[in-house]
Amino acid sequence: MPASRTGADGSAVVRALSYNVRSMRDDTAALARVIRACAPDVVLVQEAPRFAGWRKRLARLARESGLVVLSGGAPAAGPALLCSPRAAVERTEDVLLPLTPGLHRRGFATAVVRFGRAARLGVLSCHLSLRSAERYEQGGMLLERVRDLGVPHVLAGGDLNERPDGRAFRRVAGALRDCRAAAPWGGEFTSPAAAPAQRIDALFTTPGIEVLACGVPAGLPGIDPADLRRATDHLPVLAALRVPAS
Repeated sequence: MPASRTGADGSAVVRALSYNVRSMRDDTAALARVIRACAPDVVLVQEAPRFAGWRKRLARLARESGLVVLSGGAPAAGPALLCSPRAAVERTEDVLLPLTPGLHRRGFATAVVRFGRAARLGVLSCHLSLRSAERYEQGGMLLERVRDLGVPHVLAGGDLNERPDGRAFRRVAGALRDCRAAAPWGGEFTSPAAAPAQRIDALFTTPGIEVLACGVPAGLPGIDPADLRRATDHLPVLAALRVPAS
């Protein structure tokens, strides 16, 4: 897994992590240890705390992971973004998706950040619906929001609640690059954490980004397998990306 760095040509190698943290209802110390060991520049969080005290809880996770809160949480109905001090923040926006009566409200946490002087990256964290038809529509909304970020290089991902052969997953992967498929590294399956048997969490990029490696960081130095089981009910997805100068 390549380390973060900025090239002489203005490009940047960025480490990105996607992680469903189940509202931090499990072992938050283990969760923070896993995130720190991955050394991410940006974290796409799903199921961030969103009820009473959510700001303090999310800020605590960021602080204990050596990061800061970028956007999301309750205003995005669960998705959130964390980042390292290496990222210079240009703008953020939390987006609520249309509500289907009887179902959980969904949303996107989005931002545009810069690494070094010239490597600009749009970022979007999502957690798609449990219902197939709604999930497919939300996949289309994700692609629209990627375009609306207005930058040439975008990273999107999260908990799709669907395997790669599903309609929504295929809709997103048909327009963006599935990082795991592009550069497999580490483990594949992300759920459930105790006995992973399916890949429902993923990272995607626009075509101009080079994917160097992507997968579950089960064998990464500093990762304790027990921490992965205790932290939450999903395994994280870690990717190294080379973002060109914009």
